[in-house]
Amino acid sequence: MGLVQFDPFKVIRAALKGGGDFADIYVEDGVNNSVVCEEDRIEKVISGRDRGVGIRVIANLKTYYAYTNDLTEKGLLEVAGVVAKGVREGKPVGDIGPFNVKKEIAKGFDIKKMPPAVELSEKVKLVKRANETARSFDRRITQVRVVYGDGIKKFAVINSLGEWIEEERTGLVFICSAVSREQDVVQTGYEPLGGAVGLEVFDETPPEKVAENAARRAVMMLSARRAPGGKMGVILSSEAGGTMIHEAVGHGLEADLALQKLSVYSGKIGEKVASSLITVLDDSTIPYKRGSFFFDDEGSPAQKTVLVENGVLKGYMCDRLNAMRSGGKSTGNGRRESYHHRPIPRMTNTMIAPGKENPASIIKSLDRGLFVKKMGGGQVNTVNGDFVFEVTEGYMIENGKVGEPVRGATLTGNGPEVLMNIDMVGSDLGFGIGTCGKDAQGVPVSDAQPTLRIPEIVVGGDVRG
Repeated sequence: MGLVQFDPFKVIRAALKGGGDFADIYVEDGVNNSVVCEEDRIEKVISGRDRGVGIRVIANLKTYYAYTNDLTEKGLLEVAGVVAKGVREGKPVGDIGPFNVKKEIAKGFDIKKMPPAVELSEKVKLVKRANETARSFDRRITQVRVVYGDGIKKFAVINSLGEWIEEERTGLVFICSAVSREQDVVQTGYEPLGGAVGLEVFDETPPEKVAENAARRAVMMLSARRAPGGKMGVILSSEAGGTMIHEAVGHGLEADLALQKLSVYSGKIGEKVASSLITVLDDSTIPYKRGSFFFDDEGSPAQKTVLVENGVLKGYMCDRLNAMRSGGKSTGNGRRESYHHRPIPRMTNTMIAPGKENPASIIKSLDRGLFVKKMGGGQVNTVNGDFVFEVTEGYMIENGKVGEPVRGATLTGNGPEVLMNIDMVGSDLGFGIGTCGKDAQGVPVSDAQPTLRIPEIVVGGDVRG
């Protein structure tokens, strides 16, 4: 049975009765499974299915949106009528002529071990294996939390332009966090795994490896001395993932914030905003990455978007609405958490492109400073670009060599200034994964960067260090 069991264009006509420049329907059918282990026992095993439809009209650059899980034609026509009544600034549309329908279907990436083909009991075993490994790693590990989640989502987008796309997406995430304690010192290690993949991901990276990485990080930081504070050179490892590029730069390049002058990059297209060594990309076409797909959640094709090229700002990440506002085209960045939400501009897989420097040479170039192997969370002000980030795994660099581990470090700076000051870019590239929150919506993303050298930045830590 097909995903769309009603006449979508009849519903679109009903949605446009009150006027409007554009209308679309988003149909979704998703199945999710999750397993959570805490306190050395399986706390939650949840399986669920959610189906529904979101109906949107854009009129005078404003969005009118409603959703329902009643997939009958009668129920959908009622919701379309609600949206139509909400459009008060548009001109009523008369009889809409026949639609020139263009239909495309994307079957998704080739997944070797689809989640439905694996028994839930096997997924529970994966979680237990990680829990046991982390707990047995060291007697100072006091808490372990392991989360497994998978999902398959089929969706369709049909709009008033006659475009009709359907896609199936598969995703998996596996996370282990471990807490260590020694006297009054408490540290946490965290390690994620996942992407647009199936359970074949564990063939290359078994759950024990994920757990070991989390536990090792937690234990190692117990004996680390407090990071010294002050201005110093910092090298960001490619293993750190692209947390900084995602938070300090990426959100400011989303079109809704940029066009509303809520971004430090507002009105700066064509201007130099970074070092000439820096190129920033958003690319949803990379196979199997957590932020990848074939069509975005508005039906626009996935694409590789150059945001900053050799230091010059080239454009923003756009959905359909903000493309209409700017007179441009969607860059395939219209995303939503589910049919409950309207689409907004969001990142997918955002990265600083690799450069030409040997990563080892970058480390040797710094006489003294901080080597950041893993980044944690942080806060960013998109209006002025100021940020503060935690360092979850860091080491001192002495005489061009990575030395002892340090804990409690933070990086404080300004996104545009840091981009402008980066003076060495490595030839490597490391990815991180996450779920990005914005406007009460979460969507899966990846971020990436090569090894980067920042000649000077404020490191928060022990100023006596």
